[in-house]
Amino acid sequence: MSLLVVGSVAYDGIETPFGEKERILGGSATYISLTSSYFAEQVNLVGVVGKDFADEDIELFKSRKVDLTGLQIDLSGNTFFWKGKYHYDLNNRDTLDTQLNVFEHFDPVIPDSYKNATYIALGNIEPSLQLKVLDQVEKPKFVVMDTMNFWIDGALDSLKNTLKKIDLLVINDSEARELAGEPNLLKAAELVRAMGPQSLIIKKGEHGALLFTENEIFSAPAYPVIDIFDPTGAGDSFLGGLLGWLSYTDDLSPQNMRRSVIFGSVMASFCVEKFGPERLKNLSEKEIYDRYREFRDLSFVPEVGL
Repeated sequence: MSLLVVGSVAYDGIETPFGEKERILGGSATYISLTSSYFAEQVNLVGVVGKDFADEDIELFKSRKVDLTGLQIDLSGNTFFWKGKYHYDLNNRDTLDTQLNVFEHFDPVIPDSYKNATYIALGNIEPSLQLKVLDQVEKPKFVVMDTMNFWIDGALDSLKNTLKKIDLLVINDSEARELAGEPNLLKAAELVRAMGPQSLIIKKGEHGALLFTENEIFSAPAYPVIDIFDPTGAGDSFLGGLLGWLSYTDDLSPQNMRRSVIFGSVMASFCVEKFGPERLKNLSEKEIYDRYREFRDLSFVPEVGL
């Protein structure tokens, strides 16, 4: 099944307690595309880069069989750049620099060859642009969307309009509480789902993730990664692994939705082991499925006879 990914392609400057990178490939569409490419039959990327975008990064996408027909190359400026510094616990970060560059005027134009995509990943961009994407595609089977506090604060009406058109929203716990205006996470989930998405995933960082559907709540563990170098892109890697698995299996049953959450967690756990997307370049099938089994064992509890 074909998978359409729309979001940012960027360069990041990253400082963590464990090292520093002045300039490394980043952006939501980058992480989603790379991680989903390990599962999906076809990944189509829509984004924009500038005149400074390196040939080696183009080749990275091609090596993962990511179609770049929808990647706009704007020679009028440079690629979106973000720089951040993480605190010692890696849960908090400070933004040191943001240069929108050509991304400031990003207009997601969906090529004709992408318009019949079965699965769609809407990366964290302005909600009106996410809605514009949905207006251009035909009849997708499943649409997953990411957003953030910035859009909840500054584009709430547009965000709510977009939420009516999607199937699954992926956000973190603070975003869920803010969007719902409700401190209790279970009540917040119910309120967010009432805004449109049938399913909701609330990421809880090192504490795993919660999947809310009409009939159940599923709690997925976090993988105990020993060497965490850089959490940048972990959330997008989660989304990519999740939607990549759903695209590969073309199965939206409750059981497979649970599996998809675990595969999302698997890909996020690989992401944090090196800076940027370095760890995601050459994973083997064995590495992925071995870690899936480790995740599964973490959450397995044997029956108790009474």
